[in-house]
This record gives sequence, structure tokens and C-alpha cells, in this order.
Amino acid sequence: MSYNIPEIVANFCTEGNVEIIVPFGSGHINDTFHVKTTNPELPGYLLQRVNHHVFKDVPALMNNVQLVTSHLKKKLAEIPGSNPTKEVLTMVWAKDKQCFFCDTAGNYWRMYLFLKDTKSYDLVLTDQQAYEGGKAFGKFQLLLSDLDTDLLFETIPDFHNIAMRLDRLNKAVLADVEGRVKEVLPELTFVIERADTMVTILNLGKEGKLPLRITHNDTKFNNILLDMNDHGQCVIDLDTVMPGYVAYDFGDAIRTIINTASEDESDITKVTLNIPLFKAYTEGYFKSAGSFLSDMEVKTLVMGVLLIPYMQGVRFLTDYIEGDVYYKTRFAEHNLQRTRVQFQLLKKLEEQYVVLDQIIQDVAKTYTQLASKVE
Repeated sequence: MSYNIPEIVANFCTEGNVEIIVPFGSGHINDTFHVKTTNPELPGYLLQRVNHHVFKDVPALMNNVQLVTSHLKKKLAEIPGSNPTKEVLTMVWAKDKQCFFCDTAGNYWRMYLFLKDTKSYDLVLTDQQAYEGGKAFGKFQLLLSDLDTDLLFETIPDFHNIAMRLDRLNKAVLADVEGRVKEVLPELTFVIERADTMVTILNLGKEGKLPLRITHNDTKFNNILLDMNDHGQCVIDLDTVMPGYVAYDFGDAIRTIINTASEDESDITKVTLNIPLFKAYTEGYFKSAGSFLSDMEVKTLVMGVLLIPYMQGVRFLTDYIEGDVYYKTRFAEHNLQRTRVQFQLLKKLEEQYVVLDQIIQDVAKTYTQLASKVE
């Protein structure tokens, strides 16, 4: 689909004359463009079309983004040496005084200042990168820990609600619209065997034993911008920032960092764990977040490490049974292949559960002791 991008840009409060507009990034949900100006002193702008088919209430979503970015900037302004303009996305307002613009076709657009001299990685290659990722997402949670969760809209309801995901899978199995259930009996058995355990975090939250926090909910590594020295600078892609549990963010980050194979690897024997990257991320995370986590939250982090690949596998499996209606696929059994990678990853994580949990507890203890010495 083509858009009149210069006309869209003209509806925002920009400075300088537009020189060139080019597609930017590799996102699969929103359309993104880098708007460059003729003034070399200006960093330019990042223009995005927000996919209103995925995010049903874009004005509410943008209100979330405005609340979160404003809070982050305010908190960072109180920390010596911080630079809120570089460390937080800066929204550019539309000329109608909204934080978004809706065109005549019903498309929603937003704009940020472009953060120059930054980079992102789809794959974590070094312990230092993993450490910086943990530190960035931990700091993100820390700075938002005093923002009232009731102020934020749930942009994707029940996004990490495993009970709801399992219910949908069950309905898909009963309907069996594509006749595929007979092909996935081992995978369904795998799901059923773990279902009771996987609702633990959800139940602890319902019982009031886990605090509801403001979490990112999409903590893949390329949602962190690093500076040119590979130091974490800014957490991006704030569309799914909403109330949740810290274990969800921790588990999602680990899922994308620890697996040595790709998400759609055809040979599941290539799925192994990179424990050093796990340890490095954990150390970075506690460096930032260790001061505000409750004991119960620390205990549930390893549960999140198991839950998120399980949940992602359930989602892939459900989509396969339903006929590949949600995820883009390149071949007939693509979603099933993805499912098997996630479940193989979970098996490997289960085998190393004690090791992973011990790393978390040791790191948590170390940072608790360091914090007490500082006090």
C-alpha cells in the first residue's frame, strides 16, 4: 500500500525542510520511515503508521506512550549524568495538538525525533551486549515502578494470559477446521503435561502475591537502541507497554537471547542454550532492577523463562491448527516447525532449571549485598 508521505509529514510540527523520506527498519506490524531534513544540525524524524488492525484503540495506545515517555523523561532528569532526550523517545506533536495524526483513509500516524548514532541487533553476539540489554530493560522497569498501572490502557488484552491462550488452543482443537489435529498429538500432549504449572505466575498475581507493574511486553533485543560503543541507550517499540508481571519481560528477553538456533530452525537438534549470555543478561538486569524487586518476583523470574517459550509455542500451535490465520508463513508446516523449536527450547530450559535458577538467586544476592553496603 502506498501513502502520500510528504502530505502526512506536513501535518506534524517539524523543523527544517524535508530532503528525503526512506523506509526504515524491519518491523512486521507498523510501517516506518526516516524523514531527513536539509538542516544537518537536525537529527530528522521517525514517522510510523500504527497498525490499527493489531492495535484496536490507537488513541488510547498513544496516550500510554505519552504517559510513559513523559514519566521516563521526568525520572531521568533527576539522575545526574542522564540525557532524557537521548535515552527516551521524544514525541513530535501533530498540528492539531494531538500526539498522532489520522489521515482521511483512517490510518494513524505518529512521529518521534530520530535518534542518530544508534544501532540495534537482531541477534545477541556477546556477553557485553546481553549485559547491556538486561540493564536497559531493568532500568526501564525501575523508572516506571512508581507510575500508577491504572493509568495505562491494555493495548492487547490478555496478551500474556496463558489461561486464555490455552482456552483458545482447546477451542481450535475442538473445531479442527483444517483437519490438522491428528498431526500434532505429541505437541498437544506436551502442552497438556505442563498446563497446570504454567499458570503459576498468573495465579500468584490473582492472589495478590505478585505486584502488577508497568512492563514492556516485547523485550526482544532489537527493541533496545545501543550507542556506537554498544552501551544501551534507549528502549523503543512502546506499543505493548501496559500492566504486567516482571517475569514476563524477563522470560521474553531470555527466550530470544539464550536459544542458539533461529525461531524457525528445521533441525531442532541445533536448539541449545547459551548459558553465558543468560548470566550476562541477568547481571545487567539486576544491576538496574534489583533495588525494587520483591522476593516473590525474584523467585518467579525462572518461571517466566519457562513460561514464555511455552506460551509462544502454544500460540504457534494454535495458529497452525486454525489454518495459519495470524502469523505469516512461508510454507505449509511453518507454524508447526516454529512450535517444535519453542518446545525443544523449553525442554532444554527444563533440563537446566536448577542451574538457571541458581544463577538468578546468586546474582540477586550479590546485588542485594552491594545495595546494602551503599546504604
